[in-house]
Amino acid sequence: MVELDVRARIVTAAADLLAAGGRDALTTRAVAAAAGVQAPTIYRLFGDKRGLLEAVAEQRLASYVQDKSLREPGPDPVEDLRAGWDLHIGFGLANPAIYALMHGDPHPGVVSRAATAGLEVLERHVHRIAAAGRLRVSERRAVDLVHAAGLGTVLALLAMPEDARDLALSDTAREAVLAAITTESPVLESPSPATAAITLRAVLPEATPSLSEGERHLLDEWLERLAANRG
Repeated sequence: MVELDVRARIVTAAADLLAAGGRDALTTRAVAAAAGVQAPTIYRLFGDKRGLLEAVAEQRLASYVQDKSLREPGPDPVEDLRAGWDLHIGFGLANPAIYALMHGDPHPGVVSRAATAGLEVLERHVHRIAAAGRLRVSERRAVDLVHAAGLGTVLALLAMPEDARDLALSDTAREAVLAAITTESPVLESPSPATAAITLRAVLPEATPSLSEGERHLLDEWLERLAANRG
């Protein structure tokens, strides 16, 4: 319990320094002094500065992700995604230093734990849209497109002077992305092979209880090919 308290104190001190002075202010010496601990304690609990930065990002994102995760799903999954987009943009604008930690300096295959948690929430939103028959692209393509557009929108707005930010840019980007990945009504009312495959893939575990694991895997592979063939 004492160690958990020390860890929390260090993370809080680091977050305060980050908010006040940016990443350059987050030195081990400064964090140790602000938290009232010795520098070796930071290395013992977090490994290195990157580990501490990850912990700070996770702490600041925790309540945000929890709010999104625990909110009762509404009757319209597209509206839920729309609300999720607005929360994401709001978080990025309110926490620019944390957002930079989560998404800055990207490397293939390397994603911060905090960013991964946010992506998992996005994946759940998109899966619900697919299961409702309202997704016009594959789930993976939809997640990647929403993620890329949201990230770009936050960074573009942060680059603007705060008193001159065009927040309508976020609304325009959001609606453009939603129009690209969703339909107004379930696609199965007038399906193409690709859109029907996308919807069936989303509900495959529930739709095929009598199939073996191997059969479900094979069917999923076929549906994935159909979903990708939108020509």
